[in-house]
Amino acid sequence: MEFDFEKYYDQAVELIMQRGPKILLAILVLIIGLRLIKFVVKLLNKTFETRNIDVTLRPFISNLINWILKVLLIVTVADMIGIENTSFVAIIGAAGLAIGFALQGTLANFAGGVLILIFKPFKVGDLIEGQGHLGVVEEIEIFVTKILTPDNRLVIIPNGALSNGSLKNLTAKDSVRVDLTIGIAYDENIKEARKLLLNVMSKHDKVVQDPAPFVGVSELADSAINLAVRPWCNPADYWDVYFDVLEGSKDALDEAGITIPFPQRDVHLYEHKA
Repeated sequence: MEFDFEKYYDQAVELIMQRGPKILLAILVLIIGLRLIKFVVKLLNKTFETRNIDVTLRPFISNLINWILKVLLIVTVADMIGIENTSFVAIIGAAGLAIGFALQGTLANFAGGVLILIFKPFKVGDLIEGQGHLGVVEEIEIFVTKILTPDNRLVIIPNGALSNGSLKNLTAKDSVRVDLTIGIAYDENIKEARKLLLNVMSKHDKVVQDPAPFVGVSELADSAINLAVRPWCNPADYWDVYFDVLEGSKDALDEAGITIPFPQRDVHLYEHKA
């Protein structure tokens, strides 16, 4: 059977003549539509800023609207080419079902993002600890939440994991407690050490006095009497208070001659008699 080149060439030319203008117009609409969507989303973000919309909601809503507009654009372009909407929707539905099974984790992250926005366990700017990471919430997106750790590293955590797992919000209250443990030797005066440590915390301008700082014996350890040192501060001042009080406590105890012991072990030697 010989290949009839002219026949297929004529059919191709006829198809291009019939569909060519529609395809070109559809491409033009697609390009203009994508640029228009980009402009709309940008305008929407500016509107959020001027109307003081919650910063937690801004990226989520803008991303969601962006995706919805793009889907509508694709449906419109497909209709212009000649693909029937019912057929196209059926194809999208079947593809969506298949993709849904393949991307169950992604859908769980989307649902997690919605739950975070509804119940608000945290918001942008909060200091949280979740999934083994501690940091300030930078942005809450459709599928992920971005936090900035104290060492300036950006950590991206899936929303599904955050919404289903345990989470600490250190900014939920006006003040947060800093937990420190400082050991002193057994022959030192506990009351004197407590007075010195309380004085260190009372002089620090970032340590709040209500609730009052606390110092108490937490453990009679092998080599030291461990004192629980508990200052309170604003969440934003947590690390400053942590390091300053720890350093100030060492300096105050040294000046008073109170020993901070290191681990010790007694070794007993027995002479074996033949």
